Amino acid sequence: MKKATTIGGQALIEGIMMKGPDKTALCVRLPGGDIDTSYMNERRLKDRYKILGLPVIRGSVAFVESMISGYKALMISAEKSGYAELEEEKDKDSKSSKRLLDAIMIIAAVLGILLAVVLFTWLPAYLFNLINRAAGHSITPLRTLFEGIIKMIVFIGYIAAVSRMKDIKRIFMYHGAEHKAIFCYENGEELTVENVRKNRRFHPRCGTSFMILMLIVGIIVSGSISHFFPSVAGQLYIWVPVRLLLIPLICGIGYELIRICGRYDNILTRIIAAPGLWLQRITTKEPDDGMIEVAITALMAVIPEDPNADRW
Repeated sequence: MKKATTIGGQALIEGIMMKGPDKTALCVRLPGGDIDTSYMNERRLKDRYKILGLPVIRGSVAFVESMISGYKALMISAEKSGYAELEEEKDKDSKSSKRLLDAIMIIAAVLGILLAVVLFTWLPAYLFNLINRAAGHSITPLRTLFEGIIKMIVFIGYIAAVSRMKDIKRIFMYHGAEHKAIFCYENGEELTVENVRKNRRFHPRCGTSFMILMLIVGIIVSGSISHFFPSVAGQLYIWVPVRLLLIPLICGIGYELIRICGRYDNILTRIIAAPGLWLQRITTKEPDDGMIEVAITALMAVIPEDPNADRW
């Protein structure tokens, strides 16, 4: 690899979002076959408040910002990829129905967050306490290991299940196209379909790698707390809020590990990156040439004029 870039992306519905150092581009394949390119106006918090750019702190900030921008981009791509159908129904839609749809989407997002909290925080702790009481509290030292295994099973099982859905599979194909395009750019090759196609679809600096690292870091941090403060971990009504309060710290550590993996290539960083690369066998699929074209268009839209501006 000639250069590690800070440019990153996200697969959308029939499209890709690419974030460069100066701008964010959304490229979506329209129903007619053309590629629509638009830009999102973003001002990152770390540019306004320098303290938010400090190590560890910047990780949780970047995570929240990526969630917000990713959700907006996903909604835009959903609208544009079904542009023809929306045009046909335009006369039937009223402003009130559109407001209702927006409200439903917000409610769905909130419910999704609550479900994630239940599945990844409350459920593992509840199941362990249930089994631990039945075993006469003899497995208390195994709390962190048990909860970590449950989280991994839920996370990987969920991803594996949704990957079988046709629409999600196409998003995962666009995910693969995004990675291949970035690899091609980092290798200093011309951004053509042929060149991009031959690159790998598994990239160490990926959101999938970040998520799995968060789970692993969470297990280590929670294990340390339950070891030194067993009374806290033993009470569900205290343990769950504590786990929620630890999320920013866990995000921050996971983010820094991803940065280290991007900057250095050695045995240690390969070990750190390995779980995420393995999971990308599920979250990325081999793209077709049309998807690669979208990835190339999105990437070229955010490449800075200064070749050092996006250096990792």
